[in-house]
Amino acid sequence: MVVTLLKTRNLDISVAQRKLIHQLELEIDSGTSWALLGRNGTGKTSLLHTLAKLMPAAAGEIYLEGESLAKLEGKPLARRIGLLFQQGLPAMPKTVFETAMLGRYPHHQSLWKDDPEDITVVENALRDFDLAHLSARSIQTLSGGEAQRLALAQLVTQAPSLYLLDEPSNHLDLAHQLKGLQRLKSKLTSHRAALVMASHDINLASQICDHVLLLMGDGNYLAGPMSEILQEDNLSEAFGCRIRRVESEKEVFFFPST
Repeated sequence: MVVTLLKTRNLDISVAQRKLIHQLELEIDSGTSWALLGRNGTGKTSLLHTLAKLMPAAAGEIYLEGESLAKLEGKPLARRIGLLFQQGLPAMPKTVFETAMLGRYPHHQSLWKDDPEDITVVENALRDFDLAHLSARSIQTLSGGEAQRLALAQLVTQAPSLYLLDEPSNHLDLAHQLKGLQRLKSKLTSHRAALVMASHDINLASQICDHVLLLMGDGNYLAGPMSEILQEDNLSEAFGCRIRRVESEKEVFFFPST
């Protein structure tokens, strides 16, 4: 059953008195994956932080599963929203396993509940992101790519209704960029969840996502299915340079052109 997880009404987002997004009307259903595209400074990170209740909107309303975001706090909010920060995980003195287990905290009263189900969830997530062999390692010894995969694994253990990803391919090598994000996307149907992914990589976004919110840079935006929005004229206007779209039998590619 498809349900509307996120709805915005007349949402304005401003930073330093500059309006980045104006009157955003957006509905995101369970099972869908949205790319958030646009130039630097158009409001991608600000929008994700607003949806995660880390910064206030200038105007408008946000609803999660029919309930006002303004009324949600603490664990009830964390069970619905999961955010992957652009800067990754903080360098805490914890192991890979312990860090992944932190994602289960919103589902329990105590932080370290010795629950076999939670252990299974964490073990599966670490295996999904090729981290099982690093389970006992301190996260302070991880490479940038390993730490990013751990951040994704922790998000999967959190199992929110809405996954918000800010440049999730940061530090990931080519093999893990597509594989890791596809594994996260595979959780959407079973979790009745949705995904919003801010990215500078149009090609990666088009492989992972089925919808797109394209920020034009002047407060305006385009939103809808990938096939409708990712056209040369729209992308060229949004990114301030000519973007070519090339189609093969199975895939579509985008690249800047003079």
